[in-house]
Amino acid sequence: MTKDNYDVASFMEQALVEARAAAERGEVPVGAVLVRDGEVVAKAGNRTLELHDPSAHAELLVIRQACAAAKSQRLPDCDLYVTLEPCTLCATAISFARIRRVYFAADDAKGGAVTNGVRFFDQPTCHHEPEVYSGMCEVEAGELLRSFFAARR
Repeated sequence: MTKDNYDVASFMEQALVEARAAAERGEVPVGAVLVRDGEVVAKAGNRTLELHDPSAHAELLVIRQACAAAKSQRLPDCDLYVTLEPCTLCATAISFARIRRVYFAADDAKGGAVTNGVRFFDQPTCHHEPEVYSGMCEVEAGELLRSFFAARR
């Protein structure tokens, strides 16, 4: 449960549904769900191949959807649930959007930028540092990624 007594597992499961759908489209299986006041306001999976857009990461897609709906570039009352540790690109967008909390399932030792790599939120140039929680549904998210890449080798 989060501080607001919302069901973290339920939101992370919805992110996993988006990740599985991304895998079925041939995309790297990462899914994200953005939540405000216990309600899902946006959800997406990676679409970089489909949209021919290297920035079409699940996190950016949900941030764009929610900002458009809110008619604001800031989402300070929102929480992000994502199946993989955000990369530097996504961490930057999370910071600029002023997202309150980030929950991620699997660590990304190679491309992650929250607990790995540049640790973007710990940098003095970071505009906003959200609360970060990791490890929810980590095994399932990790296995989804491993099986996706194993099938392509």
